[in-house]
Amino acid sequence: MVLGIEELHKLVKEKQLVEGLSQRELENPEGAGFDLRVGEIYEVEGQGFLGVTERETPSMKLLASFKEGETQEVLLKSHTYYTVKTVEDVNMPDDILALMTPRSTLFRSGVYCFGGQVPPGYKGGLTMGMYNFRDTDFRLEMGARIVHIMFFAVEGKGNMYRGQWQGGRVTTNEKETQV
Repeated sequence: MVLGIEELHKLVKEKQLVEGLSQRELENPEGAGFDLRVGEIYEVEGQGFLGVTERETPSMKLLASFKEGETQEVLLKSHTYYTVKTVEDVNMPDDILALMTPRSTLFRSGVYCFGGQVPPGYKGGLTMGMYNFRDTDFRLEMGARIVHIMFFAVEGKGNMYRGQWQGGRVTTNEKETQV
């Protein structure tokens, strides 16, 4: 079952389900979830590796960070992949799972945001991929709403997130053993 806005606002207030929400989302969100904003954009450099027990992500070069009250645009180059992190942090309880979908303005513009699921027990910022599929560049303003996050009740016993991305880190520092 998708949780509605009244329940979400209650969880934000009582359990800090989502921290750092914009005034719009606190007062008058659309749909059955919240729009989250781009807080950091990284250029992906080098190779990555995913093995059975080990992994290493490419290095990330920070291109821009959102600062409240400042206007800053980033040019997303044509046919280029980026990693983005949200302004907001989540604190997922053990009985809620979240799913993220890109805002339609992005895919109408030929830019896609690769979100995913946020498991019970995860705490921190949300990181996802963004790719400009077009032959032209795309301008993105820091703090713009890029994904919609919806929250679902988990029925029965689930397992809590115990992965190494807890807290919202963006990349590995070196090859590491997976949990």
